[in-house]
Amino acid sequence: MPTTRGWAAIGAATALVMLWLFFGEDLLLALAVFLGVAVAGGSIYVRLAAPRLRLTRQIQPQQLHDGERAVVDLTLESQRKVYRVSVEDRVHGLGSATFIADRVSDGDTMAGRYEVISRPRGVYRVGPARISIGDPLGFTDSTSTFGHASRLVVYPRIEDFVGVPTGRGQDQTISTSRASFWHSGGEDFYTLREYQHGDDMRKVHWPSSARRDMLMIKQLEMPWQSRAFIVLDPRSQRHSSDESFEQAVRGAASTLHHLYKSGYTPTIWMGSGNGTTVGSTEAYRVAMEELATIRSVRTMDLRQLVAHLARSGMAGGVLVMVTGSPDDSDLSAFQLLSQDFYRTVVLTVTEDDNDPMVGFARAGALVVRSTPTGSWAESWRNAMEHGWSTASAG
Repeated sequence: MPTTRGWAAIGAATALVMLWLFFGEDLLLALAVFLGVAVAGGSIYVRLAAPRLRLTRQIQPQQLHDGERAVVDLTLESQRKVYRVSVEDRVHGLGSATFIADRVSDGDTMAGRYEVISRPRGVYRVGPARISIGDPLGFTDSTSTFGHASRLVVYPRIEDFVGVPTGRGQDQTISTSRASFWHSGGEDFYTLREYQHGDDMRKVHWPSSARRDMLMIKQLEMPWQSRAFIVLDPRSQRHSSDESFEQAVRGAASTLHHLYKSGYTPTIWMGSGNGTTVGSTEAYRVAMEELATIRSVRTMDLRQLVAHLARSGMAGGVLVMVTGSPDDSDLSAFQLLSQDFYRTVVLTVTEDDNDPMVGFARAGALVVRSTPTGSWAESWRNAMEHGWSTASAG
């Protein structure tokens, strides 16, 4: 289709024809015909001279945290000469980058790089790229899409925590930031369960999978102390603002990161199913992507859902509940679960204390509090130090 310059040429040709009719000067008609033929010829050129292009895109890194920068490298290779090349690569929801070259010869490579400030959390689609080529005079152009769409996953921002909740068998005088637990658990066969996204395929029990016509995983016995359960309350009414909910998500992500790094095998539950167990790097990525895409919900019977989890036998060394300004449902859910865990922690996004928060403290929970625009790290460290000072020996 005509470019801005092409439409200007068409307008000029029309004006020259009118002047020719008025003055009868043949030179004016010749100029009008030249411009018209140039625009028509350019249109035919861009239709027939279809570009032979190959576009590749590399994103480093493809998974990062809120506020970090990703670098996108584009490489365009042409197998014929093309003119006035424009490449637009869009990160849907964040913006786009455009690169322009006056000419790319046969065999030449056009390279471009741009940075993406990844904010807020979520999963973003990058591309496919829109490439425009024009005729040599710039009167017309043609636009096509090349390459494939890529994914950019932005995890919630995390904070570095110091200290872990003290459990049985830990010496608080020598263990300040890392528990002596194991990711993989024991080596004795324990039970079978259905495959979940992120499980290690090497643990598939193929004979049982063939009998049941579904993938079955060999569940190895996990040390009781190394189990951790993180509950994220997704109800919007517990938060005074969107930023409050985002702070709760950041708290859950920071806790998951810290416990997994410290040797626990945490399971995180965000309002549905039985949660995601993080026992491998791939499972960690799955859980963090779930946190990247979680949205608050208006209505949910938290106590009923947690009662189902309690009946499923969820138990272990550490229970962490993350919420906004807690209510009686949070306290009831906490009481249902806490009896099967040795140490409990509650993260709240609130300005003031309320009755449920007092109930958490009376039940022996370590309370970690933050404001919607505040930080978790200092409050977490203070709570863990308080837990060490009050821990009983053995």
